[in-house]
Amino acid sequence: MKFGIFYEMQIPRPWEAHTEHKLLNDALAQVELADRLGYDFAWEVEHHYLEEYSHSSAPGVFLGAASQRTKNIRLAHGIMQLTTNHPSKVAAQVATLDLLSHGRVELGLGESASSTELDPFAVTFENKREIFEDAVRCMIPMFKDQPCEYDGSHFKFPYRNVVPKPLQKPHPPLWVACSQLPTIEYCGQKGMGALGFQFVSADAAHAWVHAYYNAITRRLDKLADYPINPNIALVSYFMCAKTDEEAQKRAEGLTFFQFALKFYGQSANRERPRAGTVNVWDEFQKWKSANPDAVQKSVRSGLVGSPDTIRKKLRKFQSSNVDQIIFLNQAGKNPHEHICEGLELFAKEVMPEFHAAEIAHQDWKRGVLSGEIQLEEIDTQPFRDRFGHLNQVAPQVAAAE
Repeated sequence: MKFGIFYEMQIPRPWEAHTEHKLLNDALAQVELADRLGYDFAWEVEHHYLEEYSHSSAPGVFLGAASQRTKNIRLAHGIMQLTTNHPSKVAAQVATLDLLSHGRVELGLGESASSTELDPFAVTFENKREIFEDAVRCMIPMFKDQPCEYDGSHFKFPYRNVVPKPLQKPHPPLWVACSQLPTIEYCGQKGMGALGFQFVSADAAHAWVHAYYNAITRRLDKLADYPINPNIALVSYFMCAKTDEEAQKRAEGLTFFQFALKFYGQSANRERPRAGTVNVWDEFQKWKSANPDAVQKSVRSGLVGSPDTIRKKLRKFQSSNVDQIIFLNQAGKNPHEHICEGLELFAKEVMPEFHAAEIAHQDWKRGVLSGEIQLEEIDTQPFRDRFGHLNQVAPQVAAAE
């Protein structure tokens, strides 16, 4: 099993003049630390206009800075929005980052998750999937060592040579964001890596791994001419400390992340409130006071605990044959020092066991892809809750939505 770290760049209110400056530079320091400790991936999102929830609207700039401060860690777009970026700009930016990082880029792609982000780019929530697929077909030939042209339903591209070209050939590995769980199976069908941002249980992971790999091996239908990237990665809340009690105390930011995700995600087309009208941190404080039991369930969920507790939880994911677990701990107001301490403790006491098992996992994967290992078709319907343990929403939050 491999491990990544994940960044939304969350900044709850109140904001101060130095808040964003400190957050971005702390995050760079964390990526640099993770590289030294042997973590495999650093994932950075692209979101626009999502106050408090995500201040990461220029991931290529952040990953470009990280490329000059790291040596081995894979620098991963998780994701670039193909609905709000022209394919030729995506291809050029990704190629440039790949050159600067000496071939360490992973290219995650997505549609965007809300009308708040899509509307300013004249994209509707209803047609974002068809725009995404047209953009993939338009973009892939741009990585080749010759000019190309494209005449699609949404993109018209005249005969041009997009430069520069990436160091990795034919291009960095492709992934797709799965903001809805059924998209995991869609990723397998399209032959791309699945970035599961749903915080699923180990039992759910088992079902979705089967659905994903069965889609690749039995129902493959690629969008364009690209090599398949058979990988399924799942995001998990993460906070590692010497004791379970200490880890749970440090995990409040993860509860804010869950709250904000559900707060925004349940509205029609996931539309956010009018800019500047809602203080999500204040709404979270109200909800937390009204729902102490849900808060406790939240901080005990995911990979939160001592090294021994996290090790036991990870073994369940390992038995499901998940390829990668991505740690979310830059959330809410989690302090930089606690994030670094957690990364160090996990890398020292837990990660070596699972890195050592990677050879056996790759053998399993080769067996699945070759057809030597047949995976059961499991009904995924019982495993479609994307909001974890936050099942209650305070009346004032529902009203704000």
